[in-house]
Amino acid sequence: MRHERQCKRYYVSGTVQGVGFRFFVERAARHLKLSGYVRNLSDGRVEVYAIGPSDSLADLHSELERGPRGAFVSLVVEEQALFQSRFSQSFSIEYDA
Repeated sequence: MRHERQCKRYYVSGTVQGVGFRFFVERAARHLKLSGYVRNLSDGRVEVYAIGPSDSLADLHSELERGPRGAFVSLVVEEQALFQSRFSQSFSIEYDA
């Protein structure tokens, strides 16, 4: 059961923009073999959408709480998310237009 794929969305607050956070998340997610995306939000938070086994998603949550050097994470909010097939094959950094 722990290998069944789930979808999660994380909202990371703190000093998480301009410190390489998206690249840190992309590396961590790829290492954990998760698919999805990471992007900056206009309110200063970072949004992470990830698809994968629950144990890998738990590991990602821990990585998000730690963050890269130079970041300060004050809060990680985790939510269940709906499956979005267009993000199911790889992990990417998304840039809003």
